[in-house]
Amino acid sequence: MLRFLTAGESHGPALTAILEGMPAGLPLTPEDLAHELARRQLSYGAGGRMKIEQDTARILGGVMAGHTTGAPIALLIENRDYAKWRDRDIPPMTTPRPGHADLTGAIKYGYRDLRLALERASARETAARVAVGAICKALLRQFNIQVGSYVTAIGGVHADPARLAALSYPERFALAEQNDLRCPDAEAAEAMRRRVWETMQARDTVGGVFEVVAIGLPPGLGSHVHWDRRLSGRLMGAVGSIHAIKGVEIGPAFENADRWGTEVHDEIFLDEAEEMPEQGETRERKEGGEGGGERSAGEPGEGRSGGRLVRRTNRAGGLEGGITTGEPLVLRVAMKPISTTLNPLRSVNLAAGRPETTTYERSDFNAVPRAGVVAEAMVAFVLADALLEKLGGDSLDEMRPRFAALRQARLEDLPMDNVPWRFGFE
Repeated sequence: MLRFLTAGESHGPALTAILEGMPAGLPLTPEDLAHELARRQLSYGAGGRMKIEQDTARILGGVMAGHTTGAPIALLIENRDYAKWRDRDIPPMTTPRPGHADLTGAIKYGYRDLRLALERASARETAARVAVGAICKALLRQFNIQVGSYVTAIGGVHADPARLAALSYPERFALAEQNDLRCPDAEAAEAMRRRVWETMQARDTVGGVFEVVAIGLPPGLGSHVHWDRRLSGRLMGAVGSIHAIKGVEIGPAFENADRWGTEVHDEIFLDEAEEMPEQGETRERKEGGEGGGERSAGEPGEGRSGGRLVRRTNRAGGLEGGITTGEPLVLRVAMKPISTTLNPLRSVNLAAGRPETTTYERSDFNAVPRAGVVAEAMVAFVLADALLEKLGGDSLDEMRPRFAALRQARLEDLPMDNVPWRFGFE
C-alpha cells in the first residue's frame, strides 16, 4: 500500500524522497517533519556534520492547504555541507575502510573510485527516511498509535532493568527525550556519557542497544498466510536495513531461547474481572453452575458476550504468527560501533596494490541515540503500511469508521461454529 524511495549523496546538493500511497485528508505541516529531523541530529558523541546541518524538509508535492491529497508526497532536504564540496577537486579514494561499503560496493558496481560507494552508503541518507517516517507517524496518531524509542545500552553500560520495568512505555519515551543519550534511566545515562567520553579520548567508536515500541496497535495487522506478509519479517527487515544495525529481536527473543516453552508463551485469559477456571474445569462449574453445565469456556452459548481476552505477559513482543496481538510491539535493536575510526585500520590501497592504513572521514563516535529515531521512522512506515493494508480507503475519512469496526480480542467478535467439519479436498 505504501512505498518510498530516497535519492541523493552524502555531500551532494540534497536528499530527496517520494512517499506514495498516503491517503488524502491527513493534516500535515513542515513542522511535523522538522521535529523528527531535529531529534535525529541529537546525540552525545555525534560528529561535526551535525553541527553543520540544520535539517528541514521542504514538501514539494502531495500536500495542499495543509492536508495530503492522495498524490505522491515529494520531499527535499538540502545538504549545507555541499557548499564546501561543490567547486573543489575530489582527491582519489582507493583504500577501502573495513566495515563500510567501500570494497563491497566497488566489487558490486565496478567503481574506479571508492567515494562513489561512500556517498550513497552514508547514513546521511537516513534523514530522508526520518522525514518519510514523520508522515507515517502523523497517520498513526490519527488512530492513537504511538511509536517511540529509548536507549538501553551503550558501550557495555546498561540501563537498570528494574528501573525500566517500573516505568510505562510513555514514561520511557518522555524521559528519553530529556538527555542526549536518550536513556530513560538517568543514572545509567550519566555512566553512558562517561563511556562515550572515554571512547572519544581513545579515538574510537562505540555501539549499543535501543528499543523501539509501538503502543495502541489493534490486533490483526499483518498476516500468517505468506512469508512476505508476516509483520515480524517486515519489521525486522526494515529496521535491519538501517546503517550499522546488526541485530533485531522481537520481545526478549534471545532470552526466550534459553527457556522452556511453558515459560515463554503468553497465556490467554478472560478479562481480569473474571476468574480463570482451573485446567480441565468448565467455566460453569467454577461459577457454581449445576445441571447441564458441561459447556466449556469459549463454546457458543449464554455468557459469551462481552468477554475480553487478555494476556498477562508480553514475551511475544506484540506479535503472534506475524500478526499483532494488541499488546505493545517491542523491538530490541543492536547497533555495531561506527566503522569510521580516528585510529587507522589496516587495509589495502587498491591503486598501488600494497598494504595501507585507512584515512579518517568525519563521522560519529556514538550514533546509538540517533539510530533509535531512524528506527522509529522505519517501524512507523511498516505499521502505517499494515494499517492501510487492513483498512483500505483513499482518504482518512474512509479509514476512520473501518478502524472503529475492527474485530477485537473479545468473545462477541469471535463466534465459533463448534461443529465437526471436513477439509473436502478432492
